[in-house]
Amino acid sequence: MDLRHLTVFVAVAEEEGFSRAADRLRVAQSAVSATVRNLEREWGVVLFHRTTHRVALSAEGRALLPEARAALAAAARVGDAVGEVRGGLRGTLRLGIVQAGAMPRGVSAAAVLAAFREEHPGVTFDLRQGGSELQAEAVRSGELDLAFVGLPDVELPGLTTTVLARDTMVLACHRDHRLAGRSAVELDELGDEPFVELPSTWGVRIANDRAFAAAGVTRTVAHEINDLGTAVDFVRHGLALAVVPPLFVADPAIVTVPIGRHAPGFVVSLVLPAGRPPGAAARAFAATAARVTRPGATRSSSRRRPRRSRP
Repeated sequence: MDLRHLTVFVAVAEEEGFSRAADRLRVAQSAVSATVRNLEREWGVVLFHRTTHRVALSAEGRALLPEARAALAAAARVGDAVGEVRGGLRGTLRLGIVQAGAMPRGVSAAAVLAAFREEHPGVTFDLRQGGSELQAEAVRSGELDLAFVGLPDVELPGLTTTVLARDTMVLACHRDHRLAGRSAVELDELGDEPFVELPSTWGVRIANDRAFAAAGVTRTVAHEINDLGTAVDFVRHGLALAVVPPLFVADPAIVTVPIGRHAPGFVVSLVLPAGRPPGAAARAFAATAARVTRPGATRSSSRRRPRRSRP
């Protein structure tokens, strides 16, 4: 067994298929299948259950996957150390990002990547975009080295967090809506209104669900959309209300109204695993992110007067 065998095992597990793993590793599918068979023979276990349409980890495979990831991470740290000795970082950094539209002003994953690349051109990136909750779990499991997340909790189990920005979310409604002229609104006034929301693994949705639950309000999510820009477009056309960070709305047809009690907060953080030491590239990237972004880029809007967003 060598590190290449572990790399193949992890790729098949994460891609849930031999052909997708082969595409990811840029090798023949037959080579991937042969490597897995050799590992199973050497270890004396069945790593995957194979059917015509699906490849799934066995119980033994699930138990061994974290160990394989840990071994690969340890090898990567050795490579990082060699790179530092030679005068420059090397390797690949597995980074989780969220949609640019779900990042407040002053926090840009692309800006951090550009600044980091200027300082460390020898490091490449393997990027994965997805919901914040899924990204955080991928960092815990070792699937990602670090990730940008927009989760309401500053302290997250199994993760080390660096807060990059925080804000208080507001109600967004069409300018002709009955609430558009209000100085503030309470969540218990919104139980009969239709809402457009993001998927349940997104940080904005998690914060909103918690806030409505704390207020004892059951709301109607009429539309669930995997894109913040489209969700705001639904508000623009009067199809639904939304609770979003205020800087994400810039349209004369939309009015933002502060929320009183139980106003959901929005926090953007960079997360690293707490249970294992990050590599040199991950540490350097975290330092670059803290320098490039502006901590507390936005201030609480709970006291703002309602205004029509400007383009």
